[in-house]
Amino acid sequence: MHDRLRLITGNSNRKLADAIVSYLDSSLTDTEATRFSDGEIRISISENIRGTDVFIIQSTHPPAENLLELLILIDAAKRASAKRVTAVIPYFGYGRQDRKDQPRVPITAKLVANLVATAGANRVLTVDLHATQIQGFFDIPVDHLYGSPILMDHFKEEVEDDIVMVSPDVGSIKTARSCAKKMNCSLALVDKRRPAPNQSEVMHVIGDVRRKQAIIIDDMVDTGGTLTEAANALMEHGADAVYAGCTHPVLSGNSMEKISSSHLKQLVVTDTIPVPPEKQIDKLKIKTTANLLGEAISRIHQEKSVSVLFEK
Repeated sequence: MHDRLRLITGNSNRKLADAIVSYLDSSLTDTEATRFSDGEIRISISENIRGTDVFIIQSTHPPAENLLELLILIDAAKRASAKRVTAVIPYFGYGRQDRKDQPRVPITAKLVANLVATAGANRVLTVDLHATQIQGFFDIPVDHLYGSPILMDHFKEEVEDDIVMVSPDVGSIKTARSCAKKMNCSLALVDKRRPAPNQSEVMHVIGDVRRKQAIIIDDMVDTGGTLTEAANALMEHGADAVYAGCTHPVLSGNSMEKISSSHLKQLVVTDTIPVPPEKQIDKLKIKTTANLLGEAISRIHQEKSVSVLFEK
């Protein structure tokens, strides 16, 4: 595609990397990301990348080796004299501790931002940070894309009229409001309290959801507790059906059992995190972010504006 463009991927999400490469009509730079006999990560870039514009595609979901692999790939590219290194992080892990809300807790989002910059990245490209202010934790440019347009395009084809967009908590209200405007529908809020990490208790629904198709919109689905409890509350308040759209499918623990047995009619996610075959149940639909990320990479490489892709 472009003589000076180089695309590198780690092991966290090779399927997405291949799809991005296909969109760009390019190829992956030959890179080995293997292990020494004791388990340490071994990185080797087999092609000359001196003076090139390098994009390293790597999500940082668990295990922690995905994050460490990204840092080592960045360091390898810088030491190979790449002109510019962009860390393409479809899912920015360790972003949920983004402030000190209790005594003696870390701010891991800031720590990871520092690690990425210290490793040698010149800029970051990511999708749906857990909190938008995390952009300010970086001392390098950040291009923050949104997955909601991809999800909304699906729901426009899938869901009929009488839609209500639902925010599962106060933190997601801005995104839900933007989606409601795009879908030309009303807005509702699920008020919940969280007694402990990964536990939520739905209190009540603010807004009219009676006889409507409710669409819950959020940045990620982890244990599934928030979504399933919100779906139950919406059905109790008279919704005809409940759908959910979440950009990042973390899907930990017994989340799929919860989702499978819940009132959710459909859960739509993107491929920022790979979903293993055993978790791909009938209710789950996966949409790709390859075109979105590929277009952003192309625009950054050509020094064009990326702001047209920031639309929520």
